[in-house]
Amino acid sequence: MILAGDVGGTKADFALFERRPGGAPVELRHERIATEGWPALEPLVERFVGPDAGRLAAAAIGVAGPVRDGRVTGTNLPWTVEAKSLADRLGLPGLTLLNDLEATAHGLASLAPDETRVLHAGKADPAGTVCVLAAGTGLGQSFLVHVPPDPDRPDDPPGVRVVASEGGHADYAPRTPLEWELSQWLAARYDGHTSWERVLSGPGLGNLYEFLRDTGRAEEPEWLAAARRDGDPNAAIAQADGRCELATQTVDLFVDAYASQAGNLALTYLATGGVYLAGGIAPRLAARLSDGRFARAYVSKGRLSALVASIPVRLVLNDQTALLGAAAVAFRAASARGIRHA
Repeated sequence: MILAGDVGGTKADFALFERRPGGAPVELRHERIATEGWPALEPLVERFVGPDAGRLAAAAIGVAGPVRDGRVTGTNLPWTVEAKSLADRLGLPGLTLLNDLEATAHGLASLAPDETRVLHAGKADPAGTVCVLAAGTGLGQSFLVHVPPDPDRPDDPPGVRVVASEGGHADYAPRTPLEWELSQWLAARYDGHTSWERVLSGPGLGNLYEFLRDTGRAEEPEWLAAARRDGDPNAAIAQADGRCELATQTVDLFVDAYASQAGNLALTYLATGGVYLAGGIAPRLAARLSDGRFARAYVSKGRLSALVASIPVRLVLNDQTALLGAAAVAFRAASARGIRHA
């Protein structure tokens, strides 16, 4: 039995899996827990595992934040997690901590064909680099490279290597006069720095809405203001798309930004294996991401537009992809320690 976890800014998913000889992992139980009100990750994990702790062979947990030397402080969550401390509490010889987008990239191989949707057609190179871009509470990025056998380095096995990134905190790149004004507005709000995450995330959607409202681009109807006060303020914007000019302009800006950064990653990593959009927001905007606007902004890369146009983009529909990736990492860790399947 292994424990897999996916810890974001607002919720944590945990699952226990078993892998039987010759078969795929079997999920034994799963729980999604809101992180608000919990003082740290450790008691939350212990609550989920409960009496099964003694049966664990390995564990891997993806956390939204930069992992260094087995330690991570959440970017949008006030927790610091240490792999050794958590492993000791679970009675394990070790535990793998990885960035949540690393886990997502590891999970792509577990997806069924109907668990992704084409947003932009192209031709993926099966041996090409793949990149993942995920907007949720924050903005995550990662990339995956295929490593062929090297006869000069027999101790370096071939396979897949997943590389973490904190590129969501890199400088936002405006393209139009409106986006330049947005960048300056955000810089004034956030201590002089405008990152991609301030635009491409749940809070980023709210930022775009308030920018357009406060600069007089469109009026805010009272019913939408009330919906934002009384419920999830950012979900209310997405739900009002098409019913309210302010919400529609907001989603237009968001889709343009998502497409622009997806194209940036396609060029940065020469991601001929494809670009995947994951996270909680993109599936909710699937219709808007598929109506042609995203594709036009994605391929708008000047002299290299044709290259980007050849690289496909797929939307990840399975919201447990990071959990599946963490499970795959944990099973590999168990195998490396010589633990046999039941």
